[in-house]
Amino acid sequence: MIVFRLSRKKYATALSGKGAAVYGARWNSQGVEMIYTAESRALAMAEVIVHLSLAMMPDDYQMLSILVPDSVSVEVLDTAILPKDWSVFPYIHKTQAIGDRFIYERHACVLKVPSSVVNGDFNYLINPYHADFNMIEISEISNFAIDRRMFK
Repeated sequence: MIVFRLSRKKYATALSGKGAAVYGARWNSQGVEMIYTAESRALAMAEVIVHLSLAMMPDDYQMLSILVPDSVSVEVLDTAILPKDWSVFPYIHKTQAIGDRFIYERHACVLKVPSSVVNGDFNYLINPYHADFNMIEISEISNFAIDRRMFK
């Protein structure tokens, strides 16, 4: 499977999860490293631009194509366990606890979760501490300009 990640140029060459750990996000608490990816380039872009304004828009984004071999363990989150308010912002502790548990238990290397930005699409969370992580690799990095009309 190929998943995608939109990243600033200076962070585009490494998969670490350290950026997500700085503040925490929907699926991880502060201090917990996790790599957020998306099932498509469009979703990767949408997941980033919901946090930006035109004035804040950097011009150095790169799209990473990330190869996750079929042999890498993938768990699909049972959405029935999600609380009704799972997709709100700011993030709630319940979704962060789900992601933190995924990281610490290491049952799978990748967790498929629903996108809160695009209903019906999915993100793939990667555990950089799982034994399968060393099989995952960036297969392509390309410049990615975000059309400024998105902010009109």
